[in-house]
Order: sequence, then structure tokens, then C-alpha cells
Amino acid sequence: MTIDNLCKWLYDTALAVTIRENDSLFPWIESAHVIAITLVLGSIAIVDLRLLGWASIERPVRRIAEQTLPLTWIMFMLAAVSGVILFISNALAYANNFYFQGKLLLLVLAGLNMLIFQYGIYRSVNQWDQAVRPPTAARVAGALSLTFWLSVVIFGRWIGFTLTPTIPS
Repeated sequence: MTIDNLCKWLYDTALAVTIRENDSLFPWIESAHVIAITLVLGSIAIVDLRLLGWASIERPVRRIAEQTLPLTWIMFMLAAVSGVILFISNALAYANNFYFQGKLLLLVLAGLNMLIFQYGIYRSVNQWDQAVRPPTAARVAGALSLTFWLSVVIFGRWIGFTLTPTIPS
């Protein structure tokens, strides 16, 4: 099965048809998606700004992470679920949209950055937890994280301006 065939199948599902045919369903789902992404970005920014030594420098990195990341994960799941639902409503058009493809690539890069940070750099957090300026690797991870997530939002916003609805034949 090709990507286009999968997208056509998704487009034809009852859920996709319901979303397309209901005047208010798409905007409600999109609103949930935008709110969730806003909270994901905001909570990640709190940690990243601390890693950069630009905010909350009087608080340990570990405490900030422990207090914000549960919200991040909950909102990320809401954003992912709502995003998938939005995607299936016009799957072929989204799959062929440059900004949608870019957003997915940036999400992968943000995830890889997080994995490298979590399973590499963060393992030594006890040595620099209270430092005003964390080590260079932690600052780079924070800067990359902010860059990737802000870019996800920018690319996501441009999807709506560039998406051409596709009706599969």
C-alpha cells in the first residue's frame, strides 16, 4: 500500500467524512490542537530557558523539569491525537503539503534532541543541577529544543495558508 492509498483510505473513513461535513467540528478540534501545542511549547520553554541560564536560575534544573514535564507529556498526547484527527480529515492534501512535511521532520528532530538530552546530557544533572550556567551540551540542547519547537509552530501555522483541499478520485 502506498502513502497515497493510505491517505485515500483515511480520507474515506467515517470520522474523516464527519469532520469534513460538520461546520463546527474541525474548528473545535483545531482549537484543542492549538491550545495543546501552546502548552507544550510553553512548558518546554520553561525548561529550555533554565537550561540556557536565562530564566529561573535560582531553581534547580531537576525540580523545574519534574514540575513541568508531566504537563508537557499530557498536552503533547492531546496535540498528537487532535493532530491525527485533523490530518485524516484531508489526509492526501496534508501529506503532500511542504509545511506539513517540514513540521513532521521538525517533530522528529525535537524528539531526537530530547532523547539525546534525556539519555545523555541529563544523566549528569546532579553535577550541574544548581549551576546558573549549565554545561555547554545542556545549553545547546535547550537552544535546539526551543528552535525546533518554535519552528514546529511556525510550520504548523503555515499549513493553513498553503493547504489546497484535495478530493481523491
